[in-house]
Amino acid sequence: MASGVGVNDMCLNEYQALKLKKAHKYIIFSLNKELTEIVVEKTSSSQSYDDFIADLPETECRWAVYDFEFEKEEGGKRNKIIFVSWSPDGAKIKQKMLFASSKDALRRALVGVAVEIQGTDYSEVAYESVLDKASRGH
Repeated sequence: MASGVGVNDMCLNEYQALKLKKAHKYIIFSLNKELTEIVVEKTSSSQSYDDFIADLPETECRWAVYDFEFEKEEGGKRNKIIFVSWSPDGAKIKQKMLFASSKDALRRALVGVAVEIQGTDYSEVAYESVLDKASRGH
């Protein structure tokens, strides 16, 4: 079920800057105060995965895109863009439902995402967990 929420143009502009120009390491998306549009909440060029995790609130839903870099087992670096749908257990039910029904609008707009992760607690978005999903099959 779609929520009818739109995607602000800045979401696509910042995503293209991350994907093509490597201007950001990650982007955090949220809904505007009126709950009518998906907007960019934060961009960061921090190379620390811990900083990214710290930007995911404990009791509120968010979406995020992260330019994930990792070493392949046979050597060499790989980059994959991961999409995180963050819906922590502590978030309000109404917010979880709105974010779940709005996710597809954002996800469809972000062409080139390689891995999608659903996180309800920090263990599901931990570096090792994401590394496992990003490196699977490659």
